[in-house]
Amino acid sequence: MPELPEVETVKRGLTPAMEGARIERLELRRGDLRFPFPQGFEQQVSGRKIVGLGRRAKYLLIDLDSGKTIISHLGMSGSFRIEQGPLSGTPGDFHHERSKDEKHDHAIFHLDGEGGPRRVIYNDPRRFGFMDIADRSELDANPFLFGLGPEPTGNELSAGYLAKRFDGKAQPLKSALLDQKNIAGLGNIYVCEALWRSHLLPTRAAGTLVTRAGKPKEALDLLVSSIRDVIADAIAAGGSSLRDHIQTDGSLGYFQHSFSVYDREGLACRTPGCGGTVSRIVQAGRSTFYCAACQK
Repeated sequence: MPELPEVETVKRGLTPAMEGARIERLELRRGDLRFPFPQGFEQQVSGRKIVGLGRRAKYLLIDLDSGKTIISHLGMSGSFRIEQGPLSGTPGDFHHERSKDEKHDHAIFHLDGEGGPRRVIYNDPRRFGFMDIADRSELDANPFLFGLGPEPTGNELSAGYLAKRFDGKAQPLKSALLDQKNIAGLGNIYVCEALWRSHLLPTRAAGTLVTRAGKPKEALDLLVSSIRDVIADAIAAGGSSLRDHIQTDGSLGYFQHSFSVYDREGLACRTPGCGGTVSRIVQAGRSTFYCAACQK
């Protein structure tokens, strides 16, 4: 699944092509993806102007001048492709090339605006992605967005906040960080990386980072800083771009090549002076990579 940095990369790549443009027509080539398209979806968006693009957790948000917002999730293999005049196609030297087969083009936004007409095409071979539409003023009540915790890049995330969430919890630290009610948008890759940077074991009880008085320990302050840093580094690099994921212009992010612990089982730990080896275990059906020598 694409993680927060990948979705942020998609949002930034789509903004120049979509923001300020009018949707002349939405073409749906099938009735569903992971879920059926919303009833009357084409009619609700056709003729509307796109006033902005945003992101909440791992969801792409497309705001319309009608007060509605399109909610899009990429699933495992979804991507958006921009086609405009001589720039048609997806340029770039792909490490894992995405499908260009039109049979996987399931939703096409026919747009017009500054720079002329263009098409933004949603392609998804596995069809695990989906789209929904909701009133912008009621997004927090949408079933996909309801109850999400603060963004890992926002000011609401702090050691004090996590201390309140983790206090008395025996839940493994990695599981607590993946709980979207605690922090929105964190996924398996970047949780592994943040725990490695903060030298914390993924199996450690979340409550051990909180004092008896309910205050954050120094290790929890370091963890929050590590989360912010690892997400910022990934966004700056354009997302990890693992396997199916590519940027909207077809180019790849290369943060995947600088992972410190994820997918490095059996290799030397990159912590200076550590001398340990990266291990892999399975937690809740997901691979966890860590160094037992320097993560405590």
